[in-house]
Amino acid sequence: MIDHVSLQVRDVQASATFYDAVLAPLGGRRLMDFGEVIGYGVGGKPSFWLGPTTTGGTARELHLAFAAADRDAVRAFHDAAVAAGAEVLHTPREWPQYHPGYFGAFVRDLDGNNVEAVCHSPG
Repeated sequence: MIDHVSLQVRDVQASATFYDAVLAPLGGRRLMDFGEVIGYGVGGKPSFWLGPTTTGGTARELHLAFAAADRDAVRAFHDAAVAAGAEVLHTPREWPQYHPGYFGAFVRDLDGNNVEAVCHSPG
C-alpha cells in the first residue's frame, strides 16, 4: 500500500552512513543521492528517502519496519546497527504475540526513530 516514505533527519550524511550499513543486510542500497536528499531501495526503485529537517518544533518518534528475507538478515541488520552505534531496543527474537513466525530486531537510529528489521517466515 505504501509506495515510499521520507524521513527528515538532523544530519543527512550521518544518517546516510547509518542506513547504508543497516539496510545492506536486507538487500537495500543507496539508489539516488542528491546531496541533501538520498533514496534507498531494492530492484532499482527508491522507496525510503532521507532529507533534511525543514519543519520547526520537536520531532516525534517514528516506527519504521524494513522487510528481511530471513532471520539471518534480521540478525545481520542488528549487528550492523550495533556496529554503527545504534541504541538497541530489542535484540533479534520471535514475537509470537504478533503472529507465529514473527522475528524482529528493533534499534533507535541517530534521530531517535524506532527502526526494525522483520522476517515473517518461521525459523
